[in-house]
Amino acid sequence: MDIGSIPLAGIALAVCSALALSIGNLWQGHGVRLMEQRVARGMDDAKIIQLIRNRFWLGGSLVLLLSILLQMGSLSFAPLMVVQPIGVTALVFTVLLTSLIAKRKPAAAVVRSILICVLGVAVFVTVAALVSTQHAITDVQLIAVLIVLGSVLLITGTLLVLGRRRRVPALAWVILGGTYSAFVATLGKTVIMRVQSLLRKKSFAFDLTDLLTLMCIVGIGVAGALSIYFVQRAHAENRPEVVVAGLTVIDPAVAVVLGITILGEASGAPIWAVIVFILAGAVAIGGVFSLAKAEDAPAPAVPDAADAGQ
Repeated sequence: MDIGSIPLAGIALAVCSALALSIGNLWQGHGVRLMEQRVARGMDDAKIIQLIRNRFWLGGSLVLLLSILLQMGSLSFAPLMVVQPIGVTALVFTVLLTSLIAKRKPAAAVVRSILICVLGVAVFVTVAALVSTQHAITDVQLIAVLIVLGSVLLITGTLLVLGRRRRVPALAWVILGGTYSAFVATLGKTVIMRVQSLLRKKSFAFDLTDLLTLMCIVGIGVAGALSIYFVQRAHAENRPEVVVAGLTVIDPAVAVVLGITILGEASGAPIWAVIVFILAGAVAIGGVFSLAKAEDAPAPAVPDAADAGQ
C-alpha cells in the first residue's frame, strides 16, 4: 500500500468515533459517580435502577452507541489494525474536555503520559496504514476468533470466582472492558466483510458460513454486554482519563493482535514493520500505566493566603 491509497475515510470516521467515545465516557462516568453518592457500594439492583434513571448516564450511553456505529463504519473502509489504534485520540479529547470543565490545566505528568500514548499509536497507525492488507475471512479464521473469545470468557470467569473475596485492582476493570471491546470490533469486522462478500456474490443461500456469521453476531452481543458492565465498574474505581486510556490502548492492542495473528492483516508486512509494531505498542501501553500512576498521585498543596503572606 502506498501513501496515496491510505484509507482516509476510515481514518476520519475513526477520529469521529473517538470524539464520541470521549464525550460518552465523560457523561457515563459522571452518572456513575452521582449514583455512587446515593447508593451503597456494589453493583446491585438499586444501582442499576439509579443508572437507568440518570440522564447523564443515558446520554452517555446514546453517544457511545453513536461511537460504535462510527467505528463499524470506519472498519468497512480500513483494516482493523489501522482503525482501532486511532481511538487513542479519545484520550486527548477527554483530557482537553476535562480541563475545560474543571477550568484547570492538566498536570505535567498527565500530559507526558498522554504524549507517550499518542506517540506510540501514531507510529503504529502510520506503519500499519502502509503495510496492512485486507483478505476475505475464511471459516477457519472465524472459528479461531470464536474459540479465543470462549477461552477469554472462561479465564475471566475463573479469575473473578477465585478472587471474589479479594478486592479487584481498579485497573483490572479497565483492562477487562478494553479486552471485550476489542472482541466487539474484531467480530464486527468479520461480519462486515462477510456481508460485503455476500453482496458482491449476490448469493444468499443459508449455509455453514452464514451460521458462523450468526455466531459472530451472538459473540458481539456477549462481548458488548460484558464490556459495558466492566466499563461501568471501571468508572466507579478510576478517573475518566484512565478509563478512556485503557479503552483506547488495551482495546486496539488486543484487536491488533487478533488482526495480525488470525485475520492475517499483516501477512505481507516486512520484518522491520513487525518490530515497529511491537515497540510502538509497548510504548502506548506503557503510557496508559504511566497515566494511571500520574492520576493517582496527590495534587500539590496550594498555600493559603496566610502562608503566602509570611
